[in-house]
Formats: sequence, C-alpha cells, structure tokens
Amino acid sequence: MSGKEFTVTGAYAYDHRSPVRWVWSHVMRYPWLPVAFVVTVIGMAALQSWSAVLVGNAFDAVVGGITLEQLTRLALIILGVRIAFGIIDLANSFVVQLLAQLTERNTREELYISLLGKSLTFHNRQRTGDIMARATNDVQQINSMINPGISLILESLVSLTVPLIAITTIHPQLLFMPVLFLVSFAWALRRYNNQLKPVAGALRQQFGVVNAGLAETVSGIEVVKGYAQEPAEERKFSANARRYRDLFVREGGVQARYLPLLLYGVMLGLAFGHALLLWRTGEISIGQIIGYMGLLEVLRFPTFISLFTFSLVQLGIAGAERMLATITTKTELDENAGGYSAPIQGEIRFENVSFGYDAVAAQRTSGSANPPAPVLRNISFTARPGETIAIVGQTGAGKTTLTRLVNRIYDATEGRVLIDGVDVREWNLDALRSQISTIEQDIFLFSRTIAENIAFGAAGNATREEIEWAARQAQAHDFILSFPDGYDTIIGERGMTLSGGQRQRIAIARAFLTNPRILILDDSTSAIDSATEDQIQRAMRRILTGRTTLLITHRISQIRWADRILVLKNGELVAQGTHDELLDTSEAYRRIFLRYDAGHTAPVAIRGRRQEGV
Repeated sequence: MSGKEFTVTGAYAYDHRSPVRWVWSHVMRYPWLPVAFVVTVIGMAALQSWSAVLVGNAFDAVVGGITLEQLTRLALIILGVRIAFGIIDLANSFVVQLLAQLTERNTREELYISLLGKSLTFHNRQRTGDIMARATNDVQQINSMINPGISLILESLVSLTVPLIAITTIHPQLLFMPVLFLVSFAWALRRYNNQLKPVAGALRQQFGVVNAGLAETVSGIEVVKGYAQEPAEERKFSANARRYRDLFVREGGVQARYLPLLLYGVMLGLAFGHALLLWRTGEISIGQIIGYMGLLEVLRFPTFISLFTFSLVQLGIAGAERMLATITTKTELDENAGGYSAPIQGEIRFENVSFGYDAVAAQRTSGSANPPAPVLRNISFTARPGETIAIVGQTGAGKTTLTRLVNRIYDATEGRVLIDGVDVREWNLDALRSQISTIEQDIFLFSRTIAENIAFGAAGNATREEIEWAARQAQAHDFILSFPDGYDTIIGERGMTLSGGQRQRIAIARAFLTNPRILILDDSTSAIDSATEDQIQRAMRRILTGRTTLLITHRISQIRWADRILVLKNGELVAQGTHDELLDTSEAYRRIFLRYDAGHTAPVAIRGRRQEGV
C-alpha cells in the first residue's frame, strides 16, 4: 500500500529520511553538476591564490631589478591567470545556476504530484494559502539555499583551504594566525547558526500563516463585503504581518551580533604584525609580505558571505522541512495500482456500511475507546444497473457522504461498498473513478475556456463535435454561443463570470461527455430555472438509460421519477421504496415530502402523478 491515490510510473525515488537528505537526493539526481561545480571552485581558488603569489613575486623582482622583457612576461602570466579565472568563474556560475533551477523544478513537481495523490480528507484539513506558500515560496527558498547559499559556502571552504596551502610555500610560521582565526571562526559560526535556526523555522511557518489568511480572505471576499467585515480582516492581516515583521527583526538582531567579521579584522592586524617580525629577522621579503597579505584578503570573502549564506541555508532547510512534511503525510486511501479493473455494469451494493470522519485516526492517535460519532450507521441497500436512486433527508443526514463512498473519496469505516460485486477497495482507483461522474451542488470550473472545462473529464481528448454534443444535451449550447468567443471564452476563476445555472449546465455537459456508467447528482439542478430544468431532465432521461444514478435532490419532480427512494435520518437509512410506497409506510418521508411541498406556492396533491405547481 503506497498511501497515495495517484503516483507517476517510474518516478525518481528521493530520500525522505530528513530535509537535508531529501534536498541532497535532489541535488545528486544530476551527479555531474555538483562534481563540475567542485572542480571549477577548486580551479578558481587555485588561480586566485596563484595570482596573489605572482603579484608578490613581481614586487620582489621589480625591487631586485628586472628587464622590461622579464616584466612583460610576468605581467602576461598574471593576465593569463586572471583570464582563466574569469572563464572558469563563468562555467561555475552556469553549473550552479542550472543545478539550482533543476532542483527547484523537481522539488515543486514532487510536491505537486504528492498533493494530487492525497485524499480529500487530507485536503479538507489544509489551508489553501499555506499549501500555496509551500509550493511557491518554500520551493524558491530551496533554490536560494543552493545558489547562492550552499554554492558560496563551498567556495568559501575551498577559499579557506587553498590560501593556507599557498601560505606554507611562503613561510610555514605564517600559518599561525590564519589557523587561529579559523578555529575561532568555526566556533563563532556554530554559535551564529544555533541562534539563527529557530528564527528561520518560525519565519517560514509565519509566512504560511500570512499567506493562508490572505488566500481565505480573497476567496471569501463576497462574504467579507456582505457583512462589512473589511476592518476586522484588515486587523487580522496586520497582526499576522506584524508577527512576520518581528521575526525578521529578530533575524536582523542575530545577524547584528555576527562575530566572524570582527575576528577577521583582529586576525588581519595580528598577522601583519607577525609578518613584519619575520621580515625584520630576514626570514621573508617585502614581496612575500605583500603576497601573504593578498592571500589573507582571499579569506575576507568567505568570512563576509557567511553572514547571509547560512541564513539562506537555514531558511531553505526550514522550507524543505515543511514541504517534506506534506509529501510524507500518509493518507488513508490507496490507488491500488494492481487492483480490479473492468467495465462497470452499474450494480451498487452497501452492506452494513458505517462511516465517520477521522474516526480511525482519532482512535489511533488518542487511544480513546470512544471515537467521534459516525456520520453514517449500518447502511444497506442495492441499486441495480440502470436504476435511478433518489436520496432524501434533512440537512446533515449524510446524503453527500453516502455518495462519496461509491467512488472512494472516502472509505467506509465498517461494512462494504461493492460495485458489480467487488469491494471498491479492491478496484484500481483510476478504473473505478474514470467510470463514475459526479456533479456537485457547488460547481467548480477552472479558469480556462468553456470547451476545456467541458472536456476536462475526458482528459482533454474530446473533439469539438463531442463537446458541442454534450453542451446541447445539457441545454448549454445556446448560451455558450451568445458569448463573443463562444466555446473559446475564458471563464474566470471558479467560473465566477457565469451565473449559477450556467455553471451547472457546463458541469452537466462535462459529466455527459465522460459517458459514465454511474452518475452521482448532488442537487445539480438547484440553480436552474424550471423551464431549463425540464429540458435537461428530458435529455438526462435519454442519456441515463442503462446507467445507474444516485440522485440527491430537493425537487419533487426529480424525486417522483426515481425508481427507488432512500430516506436518511441522522445518518441511518430509515426507509426505502417508491414514492407511493413511502407515503403509505414512512412517517419520515411524509414529513420530508410535505416540507419540500411547503416551498411551492401552488397547491400540491401528494398522490399519484397529479402534482400541480411543480
């Protein structure tokens, strides 16, 4: 069991044991890039140190007397060294930039695929803004951690090592001050990182909070404006942004107490004094002092850049930790890639099915013997192929939850749900869901063209003729052509540029196009006027011939033509039968039916097919 609803065949296997190992496994996916980077860094450091030594030699040569030809040759050598340094520097920049961009792309791709594989229960617990922060800003932090973060740290390590080797060629005693500095530098750097790590983690967490709050407010802007809550939302956002700012101030405070630069300055003065003492004793020349000080200047770069590179690394690790936590979170459903796969005939059978949100998780984590009360309890019924089953009940009775057990959006806590006699948990998830279409009451459309939205369920492979056929069946063709760009009209996010009825008709067309064997309609015509609904119902009766349909509705006209009706009350199936049978035998159904009738202004006769005003 993979604990995922979706995986990519042949996907690269990354190391998930820790954030550092995870990032490292991404980097080592292209091993030649880090190798090329290290080689170019060593080459750059060697050439830079050689250049400093050559300058010192040139000074001694000038003082000691040198011909113009010899001076020219020495100058050309130094020029060649610097040109070679520049060329290798260009190659180094290209390699590290490529590595950082590839790592960012792959980490974002892995996170996105992971999110596609999470169950709906997982997504219901997440704040969209926080997930977006992980998929965007946290991924960018990993890019910055590699370049310039880790790349400059590795350059610094080499820049600290190669000059020391060059110094030994001048005089071994000159190593004393640089080595003493390196020991104190390592201590100060460790202290700096220990202070920076918790601040960096808090910064990434708070960014997610700020982003989540912003996304929620923008998504719910109609509610905010409808209740005139702009001032309250502004105060909430300001408080979150203020906490984010305060963490940046704390980070600045840690950086302000950065000791290595002070230690470098002290070392530079002491090292120069030490070199002068050696010169006075005749052990080194003035040119060697100049070369020595040039080599010590090379140490200044790694000392300075460690101020912000380790901050980038800490932020990158914090971002990686947040992303990895999302990727490694196991969900309760599995795609069952090797499971049962066959054309669905349409029989649905519930056998003593109970379900509760997170009931199993609550018992596992708390050890409680009293898990949350189930939403559904001991549900049993059978829908034969081609039947239309209406599901009615009060709000919160569990109607939608029941239908979501059919296509394994959720799995039953107890009992079994069977399709064609096979437990849905034994089906290959893709084979199961590809033959079941659901039209929700809360329609979601993508910010794409109308044609792309209709063809979405067909994986974009539908022809324009097939798309138009589905739109005609859903009574959407005429209003689509009324737009200037017709089927190529780009609708706004979530289809907000369309009316509720238009969105529902596009969703119905999308379901028609997939040619499902099982169709689930969750109050899917609630935003459609009666005349349009009648047209759609006639089309649906033709299209749904031979297909099993689960119909959640409050419209009496739809309830009446169902083959069978299930009556839910407080999560239990209290009655089932035809409309007339239930009127005779079920008090709960009579109450529900009369309540639905009360919403109509015209009188209603509840017997037979004489219903008026519907």
